[in-house]
Amino acid sequence: MGLKVSIIGAGGRVGSTAAYALQLGGVAREVALIDVYMADQVAGEALDLVHGAAFNAPQKFTAGGYELLEGADVIVITSGLRRKPDEERLALVNRNVDMFKGIVAEIKKQKIGKDTIILVVSNPVDVLTHLTIKEAGLPEGQVIGLGTVLDTSRFRALLAEEFDVAATDIAANLYGEHGDTMFPAWSSATIQGAPLAAIPGFTKEKGDAIYERARTSGAEVIRRKGGAGSAVGISIKTVVEAILLDKKIVLPVSTLQTGLNGVANVTLSVPTIVGRAGAVKQLKANLSESEQALLVKSADHLKETLKLIGLA
Repeated sequence: MGLKVSIIGAGGRVGSTAAYALQLGGVAREVALIDVYMADQVAGEALDLVHGAAFNAPQKFTAGGYELLEGADVIVITSGLRRKPDEERLALVNRNVDMFKGIVAEIKKQKIGKDTIILVVSNPVDVLTHLTIKEAGLPEGQVIGLGTVLDTSRFRALLAEEFDVAATDIAANLYGEHGDTMFPAWSSATIQGAPLAAIPGFTKEKGDAIYERARTSGAEVIRRKGGAGSAVGISIKTVVEAILLDKKIVLPVSTLQTGLNGVANVTLSVPTIVGRAGAVKQLKANLSESEQALLVKSADHLKETLKLIGLA
């Protein structure tokens, strides 16, 4: 059938919402839901998705264990313990690393293709993506993290809401760690090619306030509804479909850095071309001197965590 996506941790809010977003997208021909701890839940999710297929797209939905990784073009990992309100994402490291090593070990036991792409969504995403690159035995470009894709979507949406413009016209990105040390690249932010500052009413102070809202909005969603779902589902769909359709679009996914942007031996978000090969190519970010310093600071922050778990 081709164009198969397997979601590990599909019994949770993020995994199930990603499956629904992929159904609405209609690109994936098969979506396999995997959750060894919530077997009944994923069986019900798959059945529910099957019931909607007649009015959407000819897709197959299955549920089960790791055997459903066989033949997957993309493996999405959403398993993980939920972040508590106001908890730093990096505080999840000690609670999630051992579990993640077990997941990667299970992936290696299965018959996955040499071109399979792994998309890590679980937090802390940059650390767990780095771990997966080290443990999975795949070329580094075939393991990517969701990185700041969701944060960037939130940032653009909040800017659009504040200044009454279309969010799809805004090109403003957040780079670095998916967490407290990420930063907005104001120097390259535009709206349909014009500097973002050209929007009537825009000021740096307003922009910084909106960034702060974007940075903390994940915790706000957790407080208000118990956990993120819709926006992260759309973000996962965006990356997965870029891979399946070889779109070669530029997204701030988390990838292993090798020095192009002034940092190396750490996994974080910079502008990256995403296509069927996964992270096709990193691009040199157009950063000001102060923004470059923030990228280095973010990298150093992550390296300290990597040292604690023996990955640096």
